[in-house]
Amino acid sequence: MEIASAISRPQSRPSLRGRTFEVSVELLLASPLSRYEGRPADGPLPSTVPETHARIEIRAGLGVVGDRYYAKVAHRQASVTLMATGSLDHVASVLELGRIPDAAATRRNVMLRGFPVDELRGRRFSLDSGDGPVEFQGHRPASPCAWMNVVLAPGAHQALRGRGGVRCEPLSSGFLALGPATLVVAEA
Repeated sequence: MEIASAISRPQSRPSLRGRTFEVSVELLLASPLSRYEGRPADGPLPSTVPETHARIEIRAGLGVVGDRYYAKVAHRQASVTLMATGSLDHVASVLELGRIPDAAATRRNVMLRGFPVDELRGRRFSLDSGDGPVEFQGHRPASPCAWMNVVLAPGAHQALRGRGGVRCEPLSSGFLALGPATLVVAEA
């Protein structure tokens, strides 16, 4: 199955085991603040620190250093969130926005271009952006919330259903950087 087909039909589950994909890390976010608190109609809390980075550190079992979910026991299996930039392309197309929404507004830690990230649910994989591979276990979906209608565009919450990304547990420590990367989906 072509990757583009998998992006347009998130319900399909292609055979990805043991395969290597050339991707691009488009955004890295580590924020010590949970800016989406309270009612979406009130808008997000302001950011007082830089949230997007050229490089982030991942620690096994803990998450993204400097992120709001780092070392939180309740988030051990969900401390790193990945999303495909194709999901935002889909939102722009379906909602006829004429622009791609701001990837940082999704609050996902890693935005990848060139792979249907939602297919990583339940799979072990590694991502290497030049500093060596960082291994992850994909767990549950990173389901979109009503905030997406406020921070991306009206209707984005519905448009992102099944395309919100995946919550992951880091199995090894290392660094991820913006730019070209290699994603390897492990054998079963």
